[in-house]
Amino acid sequence: MALYRQRLPQLDGQPFLADGRLETTLVFHDNLDLPCFAAFPLVLDEEGRERLSSYFVPYLELARARGVGFVLDTATWRASPDWGARLGYTMADLARVQRASVTLAEELRRRFEAAGTPIVINGAIGPRGDGYIADTSMSPAEAESYHGHQVDALAATETDMVSAITMTYAREAAGIARAARASAMPVAISFTVETDGRLPSGESLAEAIAMVDDETGGYPAYYMINCAHPTHFAGVFDDDGAPWRRRIGGIRANASRTSHAELDAATELDPGDPIDLGRRYRALREGLMRHVCVLGGCCGTDIRHLRAICEECLD
Repeated sequence: MALYRQRLPQLDGQPFLADGRLETTLVFHDNLDLPCFAAFPLVLDEEGRERLSSYFVPYLELARARGVGFVLDTATWRASPDWGARLGYTMADLARVQRASVTLAEELRRRFEAAGTPIVINGAIGPRGDGYIADTSMSPAEAESYHGHQVDALAATETDMVSAITMTYAREAAGIARAARASAMPVAISFTVETDGRLPSGESLAEAIAMVDDETGGYPAYYMINCAHPTHFAGVFDDDGAPWRRRIGGIRANASRTSHAELDAATELDPGDPIDLGRRYRALREGLMRHVCVLGGCCGTDIRHLRAICEECLD
């Protein structure tokens, strides 16, 4: 049985870490060719699994050294029907990918979990389209049907929860939350935001969270912000009385201050300033986001950034 599906320990308010950004690290630091930016094929052979383990180990060691929990993503962000088909994977292949990804996460948990440092296995689910652009348009029902295959496959494993990561519009996120509810899986929803703090669809965070909560009866365990630098979204939390703000439970920011269009066109990774990023995380948590407990990274971040975040945010 899944260890934490019935009670996610990060909801108790203690800090949890997550990793930086798997795909950008593999492509730009390890010089791997990842067609469609998909890491999931690596779980199907021994060399690929070793690559993935080597990526996660420093983060897991950091969490254990700091005495905090860790949200361990599976390498399944692109393991959905359309992206799988582009890479030649059938639905049966993708179900095998989900199982193999969770098996790898279980092996890592057995190696690194200790008393007081729980490791939550999180099934990563990406958007049907691009993670930077709102280039698809599904209703919540359509999104539930599309993503339900992946949610169901993950629910049949030891996965503790699922997360919709880099969501660009609220209706798709609502569909994933509906699919998770149908499978009795805890779910977190993580929205991509632009330099103005809005989703690529133009929706504000407040509007997006309200839409998903209204559609699902408030089912998501919490929401996150990803794929943007803190300078892009810090201003949206100026209203201390906004109840939606307390629904934000995690930050996975970009290293770079540049826009998504600039990042898409870049041929080199912009690592930004890890120390400054850590200080900005601290400022957010000391200000109007004191309730945020999951601290990780997104595009361009690596173990240096997470160490800096730990230095600033953890005692």
